[in-house]
Amino acid sequence: MQELYQLSVNLKQLREQYHFTLKEVAEKLGITYQSYHAYERGLTVPTLQNFIKLAHLYEVSLDELVK
Repeated sequence: MQELYQLSVNLKQLREQYHFTLKEVAEKLGITYQSYHAYERGLTVPTLQNFIKLAHLYEVSLDELVK
């Protein structure tokens, strides 16, 4: 559970660092706003494909997303 919480914190921090809205990130991933918002709230985990897209979007490694 700690990892899921840390992922949600990291996703929100990175999004804010890049000055993206929830809607903008969702559109870049090709998912709904609600689906992406659930990632940041720690309710669901991104698919592997979306993990990779997020890493590219924020220019970080997959490890950095979850640590």
